Amino acid sequence: VRCGYLEESPIQFGQISAPKTSSGIPSEEPLSSPSSLPASFPFASSESVPLPFPMGHGTTTLAFLFQGGVLAAADTRSSCSGLVACPAAQKILPIHSHLVGTTSGTSADCALWKRILSRELRLYQLRHGRRLSTGGAAKLLSHMLHPFKGTELCVAATLCGWDGGDFSGPGLFYVCSDGTRLEGKLFSVGSGSPYAYSILDQGVRWGLTVEEATSIAREAVYRATHRDAYSGNFVDIYHVTPNGWTRRTSLDVHHLIMIFSMLFPCP
Repeated sequence: VRCGYLEESPIQFGQISAPKTSSGIPSEEPLSSPSSLPASFPFASSESVPLPFPMGHGTTTLAFLFQGGVLAAADTRSSCSGLVACPAAQKILPIHSHLVGTTSGTSADCALWKRILSRELRLYQLRHGRRLSTGGAAKLLSHMLHPFKGTELCVAATLCGWDGGDFSGPGLFYVCSDGTRLEGKLFSVGSGSPYAYSILDQGVRWGLTVEEATSIAREAVYRATHRDAYSGNFVDIYHVTPNGWTRRTSLDVHHLIMIFSMLFPCP
């Protein structure tokens, strides 16, 4: 897979192009040292700028395969330290008609790389007349993120898609900002993931109906929001099938509390 914007730019990720002479031949003059650059340049100093306060944050996202396709679920609370920055953040982002991605990490980083990935996949479709597979999209995102390993970039995404053509079927991949790429049948990412796994591991199986899978996903996110202070507010669910993705009804966590309290009353 070739990235158009990477090929067209003379500057690659993590590199600075050498100065050229009037004839177009790169000169042997070394690049300016960081000490001679203006202080406003991000690489002018080797010292990182300290954060004004601890940027504690968290989330709960999950996705799994079943006979009806791929189901993705997430809470909607966006937090910053001890504050709820946004109670209705979208943590499941549509990428194209048959692919969505759950996002965990820094909200701005996740939104930016979602747009970059959407653009590259659209360009691929226009050039080749077909959609790139879910595995190919995960590999592309992994290669784009790897040069930023060790930086402050924080992106942990789960790509949930349905592939067409000769390899038709559901696909589920986890991609991290350090370049990690994993294929699996069940993933949960975020500070609430240990609590979500306790529900998913005992309930998820291949033969689930759509309603059963939706109920398990909602309960997993709800249980996580009950124990994890950085997760909460609403539960978003997306379902990916051969016909594309559809968004299920978003429910308030307080509504789920009433539902599960009636299903599992305290003794």
